[in-house]
Amino acid sequence: MAGSKSVVLAALVANGAIAVLKFFGFLLTGSAAMLSETYHSLSDTGNQVFLLIGIRYSDRARDRRHPFGYGKSQFFYSFLVSVFLFGIAGWESLKHGYSQLTSGGHGGGPHPGEAVEFLWISFTPPAWLDPLWVNYTVLLGAFVFESWALYKARTEMKRQMNANDWGGYREAFRKTSDTTTLTALTEDTIALLGIVIALVGLFLEQQTGNPFFDRVSALLIGIMLMGFAVALAWENKRLLLGESLPKDEEDELRAIVADHSGVVDVLDFRTVYFGPGQVLVTGDVAFEPDLDAEAIDARITDIQDALREVNDGIDRVYLETETL
Repeated sequence: MAGSKSVVLAALVANGAIAVLKFFGFLLTGSAAMLSETYHSLSDTGNQVFLLIGIRYSDRARDRRHPFGYGKSQFFYSFLVSVFLFGIAGWESLKHGYSQLTSGGHGGGPHPGEAVEFLWISFTPPAWLDPLWVNYTVLLGAFVFESWALYKARTEMKRQMNANDWGGYREAFRKTSDTTTLTALTEDTIALLGIVIALVGLFLEQQTGNPFFDRVSALLIGIMLMGFAVALAWENKRLLLGESLPKDEEDELRAIVADHSGVVDVLDFRTVYFGPGQVLVTGDVAFEPDLDAEAIDARITDIQDALREVNDGIDRVYLETETL
């Protein structure tokens, strides 16, 4: 939990600073890609606020209305991030790039002495200012900030991968229950990709004099944001609906129960996440018929300890004795 929080705080600081830089870059240049990147960084900043709220709620103690705690609040707020903020940022970027492409005009930035209009803001860049070099400076600065935030997120994810013996990021993306770190890692990755796309668009515009490349880069950033929004929403949905542990991990836990002394058969075995790294295990177990209640209780306690040795995320174990 502490690792996830430090990742989110690092991303919050980085994205807040980058959003301000990019917006001033847009005011000085009028670049479509720069405005798309501003939307992107604003959404990322809002994302971190939602993730911090989720972390805060998940720390609340169990109560009568939530007997298993508030761990799933992180799944909910991560889902909001993926759908609400990511979707809005992607749509706004896509819409702005499309409107720039279809509206014609002289280029991605204003002429000397021409005002840049944004909502109620009107700003006229100084005539001596080179718009493209402003964009290059802002985007390269943003690249440094985002690289730092990505480093923090990758460090935490690598720690989880090593702890769980996951083979790579694809397996981690599919199996992790830490949606907060997953969301931050995804955000930082696509933020760097967005910066690269914006830089390429600006460079091609500079070399060809054609604003088409700047505007297409805004479109691509929007499409990328919306695509990752769908992927993140899907990953959060599985946990909100009560997904079990991966099959190989669940089979390992079931085998521990089945092979334990005094167990005749495991009639039912289920696992479910109810928070990041918090697992509930239930099962119907048939014990040897000559065991009395005290002996069965002792064996159930031993089984619980054995399960937690294999997976320290197991928070609750409920085993019910059955008769064959």
